[in-house]
Amino acid sequence: MPASAVVPPVRRPYAAVFRLLIALAAATGIAIDLSLASPGRVLGYFTVQSNLLVALVLAVSARRAWSGRRPLRPALTTAVLLYALTAGLVRHLLLSPLTTNGAAPGWHTLADQLLHTAVPLALLADWFLLTRPGGLRARHALLWLLYPAAYLAFALLRGAALSPGTPARYPYPFLDVPAHGYGAVLAGALLLGALILALGLALAGLDRLRPAVREPINRISPPGPGGLE
Repeated sequence: MPASAVVPPVRRPYAAVFRLLIALAAATGIAIDLSLASPGRVLGYFTVQSNLLVALVLAVSARRAWSGRRPLRPALTTAVLLYALTAGLVRHLLLSPLTTNGAAPGWHTLADQLLHTAVPLALLADWFLLTRPGGLRARHALLWLLYPAAYLAFALLRGAALSPGTPARYPYPFLDVPAHGYGAVLAGALLLGALILALGLALAGLDRLRPAVREPINRISPPGPGGLE
């Protein structure tokens, strides 16, 4: 007999609402960016792609928490957290403030803060306080590098295919091959990859230290002797 036939599902409405708000924040930031620039340009950014993953994964996670279904795999939710944190840290530590070119700077600022600050911090809070420890290992940090590596290949191939002078031909200054050359770009990418790996290993280590999530108690009998309630 499956365990689900004996143990009733445990709904987590507060976690569901919080995750839905995170998904909506990511989707709102992306929608604002899409309203201010062409989809081909906007969707080329790692930040936008990673926040698309956030919106999809957190929406599914919210639905599962609301209905009491089994949570998503910890390796998946932590990977999404890692990519959002990477986008936020790169934006705040490596890149200069985004230019608005005179077009609706308030909307640019709102999208910037949603995608690079609010979403990563909210995800970190959800992961640390509302998500069960998932038995993460160092090997997961290596697997999480597959997407950044794929993005690097995508960005370089896309830039090589686009004609010079195309806006955001290379989405980030440190990927600009004509300005720096392939050697410097790849060296910088390796350094950034090492930092992402270190952040992934840190998350895997913190997974063993973060508190276990308290679940609502479902009982069909009292703790002491007596009949069923």
